[in-house]
Amino acid sequence: MLSQVNGALRLVFVDDHGPDIVHEGPTPIYVQIVNYVTAHINDGSWQPGHRLPAERAMADDWGVAYLTIRRAMKELRERDLIVSVQGRGTYVKDRRT
Repeated sequence: MLSQVNGALRLVFVDDHGPDIVHEGPTPIYVQIVNYVTAHINDGSWQPGHRLPAERAMADDWGVAYLTIRRAMKELRERDLIVSVQGRGTYVKDRRT
């Protein structure tokens, strides 16, 4: 859904379907995605072992470039929040270990 706030067009997703991405805002899109995933991990709604959607699916569903998703996932891996297993998927990491 598109909405207009202060003259800027925003692509808005319902929380169940992805982040509320502001395409014309000061915060880079990949940072908004990192913040969205981090919030779900920190509030416990995504438990360790929760499988994230495929990167291409997230890009399509959330209306962002595939490389933007890749950059966000790289940042999340560097923060030790997720782990990617080739051929299996990307999962919320158990930070207790």
